[in-house]
Amino acid sequence: MKVDIPIVGDVKNVLSEMIALWGKQDAPAADSLDKWWKNIEEWRSRNCLWFDNDSEIIKPQYVVQKLAEVTGNSAIITSDVGQHQMFAAQYYPFERPRQWLNSGGLGTMGVGLPYALGAKLAAPDQDVFCITGEGSIQMNIQELSTCFQYHVPINVVTLNNGYLGMVRQWQELYYGNRESETYFDSLPDFVKLAEAYGHIGIRVDKKSDVEGALLEAVKQKDRLVFIDFLTDKKQNVLPMVGNGKGLDEMVLPPHMRENPKA
Repeated sequence: MKVDIPIVGDVKNVLSEMIALWGKQDAPAADSLDKWWKNIEEWRSRNCLWFDNDSEIIKPQYVVQKLAEVTGNSAIITSDVGQHQMFAAQYYPFERPRQWLNSGGLGTMGVGLPYALGAKLAAPDQDVFCITGEGSIQMNIQELSTCFQYHVPINVVTLNNGYLGMVRQWQELYYGNRESETYFDSLPDFVKLAEAYGHIGIRVDKKSDVEGALLEAVKQKDRLVFIDFLTDKKQNVLPMVGNGKGLDEMVLPPHMRENPKA
């Protein structure tokens, strides 16, 4: 990556010197701060997280928004890796430290359920929701047995679009929409599977039923609730920055592009 000011040195020494230099600066003038905040508000006004939610097809963003609403932004949220991780990060307004548990960019599919199990054991009075995908959840779904054995009443929210969504998105944007090994022709019945492990299973395929299902999960304080949301198959996580690209090369959502079809 080309940088404007390269800094080469031991990180401890470099940061110590930078902090010392920063402390010698004069406070910025009030008018310069006003200009900066005006600039920030102009960026915010572009509403980059807007999405079309007019159809009855469930949008994954809407599920996360509704979850935030019914939990008052207070639940502990865990996730794995994929589109569902990004939607959770973008649309759930976290308000305190250690409320959002995931592995960032380490690519650890399947960890959302074990994360949620550990979080609930550490904070039994907190609502804990694992936001996952139908691909990730199958990598550690046997931990539903552990949850039953040790009576750990977490909630699992599956944003089920029938794809390995993030890989499919990259194939669409960077590989000429040539889909390969990203779609599921055969998926288990997650409701029956959750019930087989002794838990409550709910399937939701209509937007009008999203809120009710989430409220039911919040109400069930002593049972694990697994909600399988059948979501829009081709929703993309946007804005996004491609591999090796700069922030000035960000892929914007259609409503922010000069050419919406680009």
